[in-house]
Amino acid sequence: MAEHNFQYGVDHLTSSIALQIAKGQTNGVLSEQSKEIVKRSTSYVEEITNSERTVYGINTGFGPLCTTKISAADTKELQYNILKSHSVGVGNPIDEQIAKLMLILKVHSLAKGFSGIQLSTLERIVWHIDNNAIPVVPEKGSVGASGDLAPLAHLFLPLIGLGEVYYQGKRMETAELFATTGLTSIELGPKEGLALINGTQFIAAHAVTVVDELHNCLQHADIIGAMMIESLLGSAKPFRDELHNIRPFKGNIHVAQNVKSLLKDSKILDSHLNCSRVQDPYSLRCIPQVHGTSRNAWLHLKELVEVELNSVTDNPIVLSAEDTISGGNFHGQPLALPLDYATLAAAELGNISDRRIYLSLEGKIEGLPTLLMNNTGINSGFMLPQYTSAALVSENKSLCFPASADSVPTSLGQEDHVSMGSISGRKALQVIRNLEHILAIELLCAAQAFDFRRPLKSGATLEACHAFVRTRIDHAEQDRIFADDIQKAHSIIQERALTNIFAPLQSEAPSPFKNLFEVY
Repeated sequence: MAEHNFQYGVDHLTSSIALQIAKGQTNGVLSEQSKEIVKRSTSYVEEITNSERTVYGINTGFGPLCTTKISAADTKELQYNILKSHSVGVGNPIDEQIAKLMLILKVHSLAKGFSGIQLSTLERIVWHIDNNAIPVVPEKGSVGASGDLAPLAHLFLPLIGLGEVYYQGKRMETAELFATTGLTSIELGPKEGLALINGTQFIAAHAVTVVDELHNCLQHADIIGAMMIESLLGSAKPFRDELHNIRPFKGNIHVAQNVKSLLKDSKILDSHLNCSRVQDPYSLRCIPQVHGTSRNAWLHLKELVEVELNSVTDNPIVLSAEDTISGGNFHGQPLALPLDYATLAAAELGNISDRRIYLSLEGKIEGLPTLLMNNTGINSGFMLPQYTSAALVSENKSLCFPASADSVPTSLGQEDHVSMGSISGRKALQVIRNLEHILAIELLCAAQAFDFRRPLKSGATLEACHAFVRTRIDHAEQDRIFADDIQKAHSIIQERALTNIFAPLQSEAPSPFKNLFEVY
């Protein structure tokens, strides 16, 4: 049961709070303050509707029809038509949680009181959030300007009795939802259709998910990378403060501190302090520079997403009955570019991870058998898991072309530059979910290689992480269906088990940028 309340339109929203509301860990509520703000905005729209003035989106058509005056009698029908006509999405439905995030982000934006939405409409959307009646939203169809028109139209079809929802574990027509719950269609007022479909909530909901899932991958990349350093008898010198203080990128310093903490008190490190190796390959030595740069990209996205979550991305903006602004706050460019940057950051984590996997298989490091198995020939060892990581790395490279680099004019040229940010968001999640599997394969190989360092022990945290892996996945003495092991390792990453083990150590020896990189 959620213990905390978040006031839509009043409190400051972050990615983590949005996710807490989506998971039922925090209640999103419409406070009396936000209700009064919403009612005031509704009264402005009513006043404009009853006047002789022509105001875009309130008593005109939309897009290239912005000069077509709509009579007061037809204004309400227009709201229903816009939801139906803009519901042109195709492809598979997006994740239920992302659709729920869209609802949460939309309520927060509308509750700021610049959109003319009716309180009754807002309360119905909150009902959908609170009761997990989540609209079915196709993944494709938004160009990310004028807002995410198609996905938002699908998101709000259930308000007028159309479309589909997920409810109580079942996908159903909205008519069935109404029959089950006793709800009926709401009556949309002037401008409400436009207020519902204008906005960046599809892009932003994907961005919130990217912030969360990429952060998890970044944490695991540091832990698994440190385990590989131990397994491959790597040096701890590349993580010293003196090195990073003279090139002080925040992400680099944070990653170096993480790895240094993980290697603390390692007897494996002590065992080769005087070895003849001069330096390590880049995939070990440059972990702070590569992982750290991806951290910096994540930080950039996190900060911009937080701005977007607390913004109004509707159009037109209603300041008063006398003052409305038709602008471009719905344009997805502010998130499209950093999402493409985050996609590249995620792909690079996978790229360097695959190189460490390959290093562990070569048989060139003292004490490690070729392909991480003693009896090869009759056994292929860990040769084939690296094929999968190579395939995933290559697929991620093909997904790195920035969607935001493209624009195709729409709306008869009225919308002549668009962001394609919806594609940026979807691609980022594809790359991150491939990355999870690459890291799972590295974890599998790192744990196997770690076993060959016995009886020497690493630091307490890495030992605890390795021990946890071994509760799920046994050391491999001969070939088996490694897909099963990969799936188990992937589950460990998705469950965030290793980051939970690492968290206390981060608290004891935090980097100077801990709050920047660990709080979102």
